[in-house]
Amino acid sequence: MRRSADSIWLIGGLLLVWQAVALAAGPDALASPWRTILRLGQMFTTTVFLGHISETGEAFLIALAIAIVAGLAIGLLIGLHDLSARIAEPFLLAANSVPKIALYPIVLLIFGIGMPAKVAFGAIHGIVPIAIFTISGCRNVPSVLLKTARVMRLSQAETVRSIVLPACLPEIFTGIRIGVSLTLIGTILGEMFGSQRGLGFLLMTAIGLQNTEVIMAVTLLLIVFAATVSTALIALDRRLHRGG
Repeated sequence: MRRSADSIWLIGGLLLVWQAVALAAGPDALASPWRTILRLGQMFTTTVFLGHISETGEAFLIALAIAIVAGLAIGLLIGLHDLSARIAEPFLLAANSVPKIALYPIVLLIFGIGMPAKVAFGAIHGIVPIAIFTISGCRNVPSVLLKTARVMRLSQAETVRSIVLPACLPEIFTGIRIGVSLTLIGTILGEMFGSQRGLGFLLMTAIGLQNTEVIMAVTLLLIVFAATVSTALIALDRRLHRGG
């Protein structure tokens, strides 16, 4: 109850700040909360806008699936071998700090403009954090559990399924939670610079036309979606770290 009340106060405070900044900047520079909400509601009544949402949603889900599968595979392959983990982890951390936008020309050359490019760009953002947290989780598995697996003569696949994955699930989920946010960012960026459909494309077009209402409406939609998903994932993450 206390947490819900705090959330309401926070949202109300942000809306008040938004309204104050909009009044100070003027309608041409920043749309007010009410105008933005009205504009977003109007956009939802058009099939064109729903098509943009569908395009972004499809690209995001495909990119997220690729990021999770590839991130887990890389993390498990490296994390289960101590020497490989010590060698590869610094390179992954360095790769995670590189601005991914610098790779976009290469992505465009390989995949062209359209769905494949934005899926690839979204997946690139999500793979590395998921792999890093998976490696960390594997390295933190208690050695007694791995010794027990050897005593019981479990195969590598049985050890991963029965011991490693349950033991490092909280850290893996933390990586997935971060990967979800970064994959969404990557997908939107991919649409902004290399697509003719999607919310990122719509946002970039509105910026070019200086249509502040559309810019604010699309931004608000993305913020609400990201905040909702993040809140749900954080709640699950806390439960996993508390042991259910």
